[in-house]
Amino acid sequence: MKRNEQLDHIFWHTLTGAHARHASGSGGARRYTPGFSPIVAFADPARPDFAALEPHCAPGEQFYCDSWSGAVPPGWRIAAESTMFRMVWAGAMPADDPAPDAIALQPQHAAQAVELAALCKPGPFGIRTIELGDYFGYFDGERLMAMAGERLRAPGLCEISGVCTHPDYQGRGLAKRLIVKLIRRQLQRGDTPFLHVMRSNEAHALYLRMGFADYRETVVRVVARDET
Repeated sequence: MKRNEQLDHIFWHTLTGAHARHASGSGGARRYTPGFSPIVAFADPARPDFAALEPHCAPGEQFYCDSWSGAVPPGWRIAAESTMFRMVWAGAMPADDPAPDAIALQPQHAAQAVELAALCKPGPFGIRTIELGDYFGYFDGERLMAMAGERLRAPGLCEISGVCTHPDYQGRGLAKRLIVKLIRRQLQRGDTPFLHVMRSNEAHALYLRMGFADYRETVVRVVARDET
């Protein structure tokens, strides 16, 4: 697949571009402000500017970052490390919206979204994450059964993120319907959908069958400032 510089460094381009108003940092480092997804990005992942990041982070605070595999600098530690696939939509325009009855999530749904994310662990998720794009969900009364939405973005690119289904409601195709709804909406406005999935996640095979293609596999780490 043809390389795309913005997609290669999508966290950085998002935090210095479309989501700059939700970011803090200086020099070659940016982070989402507290309340949003705990993600950091560096202008040059090969030489991450932790010195510029440190004043904007509390001791013990943990963040996700990608594409960096070097030694951890003094004052920081690696809490977890794995790899993830960045996948790009390579299929056709969906013929119709399979989820016309999905509910658009609003700020009053934030606590339910965080509760579902804590249960399903789709990746970094905060109380204000649903403000980063369009989020849709299915409810059973007041209970959020499934959700999917948008997060990272750059010109012509939009990420599908926060894909979750409560264990009590799996097997109904709820999340897939929400994903296809988002794909259709993004393509209609001229964006290319993409997403991230951990190597160990069985959903990788599902996304391939749906029409996503692997763009690259990248290191993903959870880093934290030392508390001492």
